[in-house]
Amino acid sequence: MGSSWKAVADDSRRQLLMMLRDGEKTPTEMAKSFDFTLSALSTHLRVLREADLVTERKAGQNRYYSVNREKMAEMMRFFDGFWDENLARLKQHVEAKAKK
Repeated sequence: MGSSWKAVADDSRRQLLMMLRDGEKTPTEMAKSFDFTLSALSTHLRVLREADLVTERKAGQNRYYSVNREKMAEMMRFFDGFWDENLARLKQHVEAKAKK
């Protein structure tokens, strides 16, 4: 999972993931929202693809990228563990206060 975390450490790649959450897009569509070159965008997409955070679909000469929801769900489960643990502690605290 390490490469996934490194991939999302970059703000531009997080922005790309946010753009893709609503559905697949071509690099040309995504490039309109950034000030960097199409080559730089391709590099960011390659990093995301190698981290398994996005998938690539080829249709003719076009490439379409979309979020790999399974991989994103895996990352979310990591954070859910923190949330669940904090809720359990809060419950214990509230119950202990109620007993007093």
